[in-house]
Amino acid sequence: MLLEDQRFIHEDLERLEQGISDRMGDEPKHIRDRLNRDHEVSQLLDQIQRQSAELLSLYEDKTGQRSREILQISTGDPFDEFYRQVTRIKEHHARYPNEQAENPEQWYRPRKHGDDNPYVVDSMFSGEEAFGRFFDLHACHDTYLNLPNVKRLGYMQYIDIFDKFQPGQGGVKRADKLTDQYFKYLGELMEYLESFMRRTRPLENLDNLFDSWQHEFDAAWEKGEVPGWEEGAAAKSQAAERTLSSPDAVWCDACEKEFKNQNVYKAHLTGRKHIKAAEHLAQRESNGSGAGQNGESATAISARRLKERAVAEREFRIRKLAGAMNVERDDTRVNVERRQGMTERERQQELENLYNLTSGQDKEAEEGDKEEGEDKIYNPLKLPLAWDGKPIPFWLYRLHGLGQEFPCEICGNFVYRGRRAFDKHFNETNHITNLKRLGITNTYLFRDITSIEEAVRLWEKIQREESKNQIDDGAMVQMEDAEGNVMPEKVYLDLQKQGLL
Repeated sequence: MLLEDQRFIHEDLERLEQGISDRMGDEPKHIRDRLNRDHEVSQLLDQIQRQSAELLSLYEDKTGQRSREILQISTGDPFDEFYRQVTRIKEHHARYPNEQAENPEQWYRPRKHGDDNPYVVDSMFSGEEAFGRFFDLHACHDTYLNLPNVKRLGYMQYIDIFDKFQPGQGGVKRADKLTDQYFKYLGELMEYLESFMRRTRPLENLDNLFDSWQHEFDAAWEKGEVPGWEEGAAAKSQAAERTLSSPDAVWCDACEKEFKNQNVYKAHLTGRKHIKAAEHLAQRESNGSGAGQNGESATAISARRLKERAVAEREFRIRKLAGAMNVERDDTRVNVERRQGMTERERQQELENLYNLTSGQDKEAEEGDKEEGEDKIYNPLKLPLAWDGKPIPFWLYRLHGLGQEFPCEICGNFVYRGRRAFDKHFNETNHITNLKRLGITNTYLFRDITSIEEAVRLWEKIQREESKNQIDDGAMVQMEDAEGNVMPEKVYLDLQKQGLL
């Protein structure tokens, strides 16, 4: 019955909304859990849209079956239809006696992830992307290096300039942009950035965002204001606003190249490359008013302009995508610079730690639930644990004297277990630093002293003894006056100042 189908869809929509509410109530700490939650919510939202579209079609009742069912129930005996439905249900269960009944309440509830229920995002990202934190542009970088007439840039430099397409900033010349190889490279880079944004932002309405970018590009192309593809006066104004690397540098519009100074610029004007490039520039400028030179037809001009528009559209989309993901781009640059100083073993270990971070938390929760069924470690003496998590032997415990406790007030009442650890800590930075905070500089004399009061009292005593034993330099030197009287230098100088000598 269509009425039963409508009731079931309404009930399913409520379960879907409850499933979304349960997931959005918790805020995961790890990016893997957060992305997985967002993708699950996105899938539930898509399910809501499909169910709503189906429900809307049932309410429209284009075939009139729903109206007939309502008329049949309201005019005839309502129990006739009831018993008819009961008979169908009995026939179904008689045909499939072993069919298990499902509980719809469990369909959309959050579940614990494990081997039976893996994460949705595990297969979406590569190890380099780290669940959407960084870009993985190695494939695009390799394609870029195989393009003709491009600079051989490293991966770090490529991350900085992959959205800069103008000559002099890392891009290729305008004539080289119309090749199939460059068009394919732009498509690969644009598809990756769009895919990355869809994978990292599943709850945003990206289709509307892409449509707004398309309208913005169409308006800019009609006005001839797309960066790098200007025509006529717009191109000249863009060339005038171009920023050069130095005040003496000169830019050549025909060659689309920067020269160091005026002399180098004048020397290249007679070269064949510049002459050929100047001819192409003049031909391109004349295309706006009619057919080009050298017999080029209007059809060929229109076809080339369409190709330029396709290339410019992809460049514009890549520039917008890179601008919308500046945070990920900056993080990628920092991550690549950090990983360049790591060994291959350290990179693999970091990748394993990333994958095991959340799975380790889930295992700890499962282990807490299964403690009753596991064997507990018998440790009545509370012996220290070894590297394998088991208590050390008792003879080793007695050998190192770990049963003796030595508190140190200077170290913040920290208790050291065993004489060996207690003697060793007097040479450690923590103990020496705390002594210096008390004003004690000669820390070697304060070994085996753990009381702050005793240390301060001993230091004051040492200071007093040093002041008593200090010998005055003035009493060491003896002076003799004119009458032969011998006296210390200090007394002699005092009497001389008073005029008594």
